[in-house]
Amino acid sequence: MDRYRSFAPFYDVLSGEYPVYRTGRLRGIEALGLRPGMQVLDIGCGTGLNFAPLRERIGNAGIIVGIDRSPQMLRHARARAIKHGWQNVILIQADAAKVPVADVVRQIKAYGGSACCDAAIATYALSLMPQWHTAWESMLAWCSRGAALAVVDMQTPAGAAAVFTPLARLACWLGGADIAAHPWRAVEEECGDVARSSAWGGHIQIRAGRK
Repeated sequence: MDRYRSFAPFYDVLSGEYPVYRTGRLRGIEALGLRPGMQVLDIGCGTGLNFAPLRERIGNAGIIVGIDRSPQMLRHARARAIKHGWQNVILIQADAAKVPVADVVRQIKAYGGSACCDAAIATYALSLMPQWHTAWESMLAWCSRGAALAVVDMQTPAGAAAVFTPLARLACWLGGADIAAHPWRAVEEECGDVARSSAWGGHIQIRAGRK
């Protein structure tokens, strides 16, 4: 939490979003197969970097539910939504690995959303959580049967790209992520119709499937 309190104002610039990490973010969102009017959950939404590509697919009739434990990151996510006039973004401050499922459902409904989401995505978020398995289970619980789920996260580069391993480890260390967590395994183990892809020498792993 303290790391992101000070990092939040500079996150978009210093996170390596361009050109490295945005690739996985966009592929994960594309893999969800979103349609206009859907309600999509963004776990660990941070400053809202997923919001624009999500809205391109769900339109004004859809709803984005962003959950993040950092009030500083959410402040920037809220500013992003206000700047662009996005009135269909619900932001909830909560630790996805600890908050009771029912508490989040109540907040979503209080803001005019549905009790269950049609899709969910976690981009570079689960590896930040020591209890990411619990966050994943909550992610499932907040989604309807048949919902699309995607996890985009990091691992050590492989093959010829292994030469960039020190940079990859540094990026994860700076962000507080566990490069060995491999949270996308949950999609492979618990979802159907799993789609697999990777980028940047395997450093970025993308998995999507259906509940």
